[in-house]
Formats: sequence, structure tokens, C-alpha cells
Amino acid sequence: MTGTTGTTGTPLRVALIGYGLAGSVFHAPLIATTEGLALDTIVTSNPERQEQARAEFGDGVSFAATPEELWARADELDLIVIASPNKTHVPLATAALKAGLPVVVDKPLAGTAAEARELAALADERGLLLSVFQNRRWDNDFLTLRKLLDEGELGDVWRFESRFERWRPQPKGGWRESGDPAEIGGLLYDLGSHVVDQALVLFGPAASVYAEADVRRPGAQTDDDTFIAITHTNGVRSHLYVSATTAQLGPRFRVLGSAAGYVKHGLDPQEADLREGKRPDATAEWGVEPESLWGRVGSGESPLTGGGRPEPTLPGAYPAYYAAIAAALRDGAPNPVTAQEAAAALDVLEAARRSATEGTVVSL
Repeated sequence: MTGTTGTTGTPLRVALIGYGLAGSVFHAPLIATTEGLALDTIVTSNPERQEQARAEFGDGVSFAATPEELWARADELDLIVIASPNKTHVPLATAALKAGLPVVVDKPLAGTAAEARELAALADERGLLLSVFQNRRWDNDFLTLRKLLDEGELGDVWRFESRFERWRPQPKGGWRESGDPAEIGGLLYDLGSHVVDQALVLFGPAASVYAEADVRRPGAQTDDDTFIAITHTNGVRSHLYVSATTAQLGPRFRVLGSAAGYVKHGLDPQEADLREGKRPDATAEWGVEPESLWGRVGSGESPLTGGGRPEPTLPGAYPAYYAAIAAALRDGAPNPVTAQEAAAALDVLEAARRSATEGTVVSL
């Protein structure tokens, strides 16, 4: 599936809808620094955000106040990237596909797995690329863990613990923390989208799901402290924690196998670097972390008391996502994250929400 008219040697023209956190920190910088892509138009009616974008990307970027302006000039564009609030993902992706344009959607693709599969069917019907921005598949620790698993270093994995924890005792407000179900807010669908996707990529389909979702902070309207347990069809158990209320952070990964375990603390540095204005094309060692943050592989003793050996962390590689998108559009290379994969993750998230509400284990 291509759905683009770009020719070899001509950058594919990308329109970005939304210039909040996702658009300004992740998508715009990565698009602009990917060979074969050109950031053509940003949809935002906010004058301050327009000035922010103009300061970074210069006069080569134009602005639109509404997405409808893009559909009117669909023949001038090669890709739509949707980085607007969650509740807009499905209607905007639908409109883009019906306008004949390939689409990248920030996670979560939709509020339900059924909606995700409807979008996938529409994209297939139109012969267009529909991809989901799951950048955490290119985190340094995730890439390192995949390498360890591929090499059989841990033996048969029995338990996968993954934590995406923060200490934010005061709610920040905004749609991400809204209690309105239409906003698709809360940590289950925010950080939960990442940890569930990673677990499914590593260990395959889920057989059952159990979850606990709490609203801990005064004034909070939606889940801010959530736990998800997945039993995979191959017997691996994933224990996934997402929280804004964690005063003492646990390890990012703790993976226990029949031969050894892997423990890794700290977050991939790419998000922090992007927030600080660093760019992949101008940083020689993009995604590289210091040896002091390397995880450890071993058995029988805590890594905090010297157990195991240091495992060099592979560099994080967010730029690889948009490089893969360019290759998919230009050369028909594989879609890096499919809508069907996103739907499978949404099956788990929906089961988790039901489990937390009813206090039951949900079979898939």
C-alpha cells in the first residue's frame, strides 16, 4: 500500500495535525529530520504555536487553521500525521483516508478495538497506509531487551515487569486528565498504550487480563495509578504498571527467565532530549545513555548489590519509525506499526478497563 504520488528524489510532503506536546516534541522534529520527508503544513490555529513552529522550521512550513483545509488540497500532500487529542483520532483518520491520503496516527489509534479495525478496513479498501506512532518500540531499553531475548540470554521468560511511573502529586489538568469518557483520557489509554504494545510485541497475544485502576490524587478525574496483568497465550505473565503517583520509582524493566534476569532502571533519553531542543540529525550519539544507567543481566543476587553483569544499552532510535514510514510509502516496505496491532492492544486495554471496573479476570 502506498497511496502517494511522490517520485524518487522528491521528498514526501507531510501535513501534521496538532502542535501540542505530541506534535511539537515528537512528530515535527522527527519528520523534519527524516531523509525523504518534508514537513509541509502544520494544522494549528494557535498563534503562539505557529510562532514556535516558524522559529524552528522557518518559512518552508505553512499553516492551516483546520484539517478541512488539507482535504481541499489532498493532491499536494503525501502523508497526514494526526497528533491532536485522542477523541479526534478516528474522525480525522477517517477523513484523511477518504481524501485519499496515507495516515500516521499517534497512539491510541482509537477508543475501541472495533473502531481501530474499522479504520484498518477503510485503509485496506482504499489501498492506503495506516500506521500508529508507537515510538516506545524504539526505546533503548526495549531494543536491548529484544536483543537479549533473540540471543536466548534469559532462557524461557516467565515474568515480564514493566513500569512507566512518574511522581506528579498535583494534576496538571487538560484533556488527558479529564473524567469525560469521550476524551479517552487517563493513564490506561496514555502510558498503558505503550506498555501493553511492548508486552504484545515481545511475548505475543493475550489470553486473559486483570487490572486495577485507581484515582489517587485530590482533584483527579481519571485513573492515575493503574496496574495491568496479562497472561499471554504462551504462558508468559506480564505485570505492567503506569502511574503518576509513584514517590519512589521502580525499575523500568524487570524480566525473569529460566536462565537469568534483566533489570533496567531509568527512562530512554530521547524524549528529554527532544524536549530540550536536541535533534537526531545534529547529535552524534543520538539515543545513547551513560554506562552508569546500563541494566544488568544475572541470577541469584540483586543488581543493586553487584549481582550480574552490566549489559550495554543499545542506542534508542525514534528516527527509525519515520524512516520506515518513508520506505513504506516510497518502496512498499513493511508498515512499522499496523492498525491491526493497535487493535490487539486496544482489546487488552478494553479488557483492563472492564476488569478494573468489575473486579474480574477477563478472557480474550
